[in-house]
Amino acid sequence: MRLDQRLALVSLLLCGAASSAQQAVPLRAESADTISLDVVVTPKSGVPVPGLQQQDFVVLDNKISRPVTSFTALAGPQAPIEVILVVDAVNARYDTVAYERERIDKFLLADGGELTHPMTLAVLTDKGTEIQQGSSRDGKALKEALDHDAIGLRTIGRSTGFYGAEDRLDLSLKALDGLIAREETRPGRKIILWVSPGWPLLSGPGVQLDNKQQQRLFGQVVALSTRLRQARITLYNINPVGTGESLVRADYYKTFLNGVSKPSQANLGDLGLQVLATQTGGLALTSDNDITAMLQQATRDTNAYYQISFAAAPGEHPDEYHRLDVRVDKPGLIARTRTGYYAEPSAEAQVFDK
Repeated sequence: MRLDQRLALVSLLLCGAASSAQQAVPLRAESADTISLDVVVTPKSGVPVPGLQQQDFVVLDNKISRPVTSFTALAGPQAPIEVILVVDAVNARYDTVAYERERIDKFLLADGGELTHPMTLAVLTDKGTEIQQGSSRDGKALKEALDHDAIGLRTIGRSTGFYGAEDRLDLSLKALDGLIAREETRPGRKIILWVSPGWPLLSGPGVQLDNKQQQRLFGQVVALSTRLRQARITLYNINPVGTGESLVRADYYKTFLNGVSKPSQANLGDLGLQVLATQTGGLALTSDNDITAMLQQATRDTNAYYQISFAAAPGEHPDEYHRLDVRVDKPGLIARTRTGYYAEPSAEAQVFDK
């Protein structure tokens, strides 16, 4: 069986996931044509900058400046944030997971075990995702909960070829889908810290998708991007392999960062963990072996950020991709937020088309 034929199974799995995603309707207080962004502003040092004002920001939607309709500066423990820490035992070797847990313990016990924001633990294994009930700011209690969780050896190895990678991608996407379903009706911002080498990208010169497969995949990309935005989820990829990865492997995900504007551009790499992390305004932390430091770097983004909303123009056609760029009118500062969204035609235009 050729590689492109094998992808039919993945495509069917993604089709089912896309259908369920499109049926889920998150509870939102804002109108459909309002886009809300969580924006982190940093200098080169990476430390979030507080104290900025609305007039310091410019929001560009497809390179067109949009007026800001609401602006809120948020910081510290008072900010409405929930953190979900995912231990990925599907895409990492057993010895890597063991190392991860030692470094995660150190992260949880820092500052006397007092966490700035409520945290929930989730563990992904071949059997599915186990999510802790409730959340806690008590790092010591979370460490004990993680210590009592039995993570067994993976039956799906990183070296089992295409079929193993296909299964791991399916498990990973289902896990993310479950987390979104859990979070999309909850208020506030959510930070997902996914400790993983990343999901299989299943992409390359030898991978060919037919038009039907690309259409299904594009629908999944649109649905996933929209649900992550509406649920106010920011993803962070904490790569435990770090410097152990080759530069080619570590950077390959960057091929898919530009966003997908039409089905013919769709590729399974568009659903990579590092890709989604970057596109949601988070970070793909891949060049260090210090998991504790990377987790601290990711959670530091909650120390100061800005919620900015603007009225989006309706799309000229369904699932119209819009590139976003938020700029700060101060030298040396960089704003990081979602890199794009999908706009839909106005209700009047949809009625007219029918």
